[in-house]
Amino acid sequence: MPIAHEFEYLKPASLEDAVAILADRGAAAEILAGGTDVVAQLRDDVITPEVVVDIKGIPGLSDIRVVGERLFMGPLVTFTDLIESELIRESFPLLYEMAVNVASKGIRNRATVAGNICSAVPSCDAGPVLLVHDALVLVLGPEGERGVPIGEWFVGPRKTDLRHGELVVGLELLSASQTCAGSYVKLRRYRGEDLAQASVAVLVSPGHEYRIAFGAVGPKPVRARRLEAAIKGTEPSDEMLELAKKAIARETSPITDIRSTAEYRAHMLEVMLERGIRAAVARLNGGGPEYGTSHI
Repeated sequence: MPIAHEFEYLKPASLEDAVAILADRGAAAEILAGGTDVVAQLRDDVITPEVVVDIKGIPGLSDIRVVGERLFMGPLVTFTDLIESELIRESFPLLYEMAVNVASKGIRNRATVAGNICSAVPSCDAGPVLLVHDALVLVLGPEGERGVPIGEWFVGPRKTDLRHGELVVGLELLSASQTCAGSYVKLRRYRGEDLAQASVAVLVSPGHEYRIAFGAVGPKPVRARRLEAAIKGTEPSDEMLELAKKAIARETSPITDIRSTAEYRAHMLEVMLERGIRAAVARLNGGGPEYGTSHI
């Protein structure tokens, strides 16, 4: 199905030019990066912008690098870039495990991590993993650059803290200790290109301090801080895992939709959380499945 409405196409050469366009055109402008969401929404008339601002011609936006103690990812970094990055596989393997679970190879080649969180759908794959990594979203606008903690980024379904005239210029993650380990568990209807019915990200550090986040089981990806506090300092045991499962209901609000029933999501979250915690702790102890292995 072709795109049925007309729009102006602009390809700025710098971030400053892009910001100027966005500030001038406001809600009538739409950013184009990977395009996997935007092009589909244009085709289906979900969005009807007056101008599409293509940022792919701006240099330096695909960088993956460590600056001090922080990992920086530019706004054009794709999920395939994460998969193919030796730095990511060695130092941020949870990002790698998330990336290999995203859709199909064709989508991973185009879709950007920044675009994934800008779409802000509750089932976005990057959301839970960035939450457990305490990521910072870097945005640039008419008033300059600011950093938005990922926990404040998601405002609601398809809504973010991005303001008028702003665009995402990068993501920063504090370098996790080499002794930390994690897991990403994604439930979907079939293997391949499908959104999550539910997802769980787990990051565990020595002393069994856990960071846990959920996706697709509420209006936005959510960090499960009360659950984390309930199991802090304890090794996975039947008793600990039962306590963790009981805490899920206080952190999530699954719904019934075309992909799943609320009851199925709630049940599977218990299964996924147990497998995610066991895999993360096994990896912490030097064993467990190889990163990128499916847990479901």
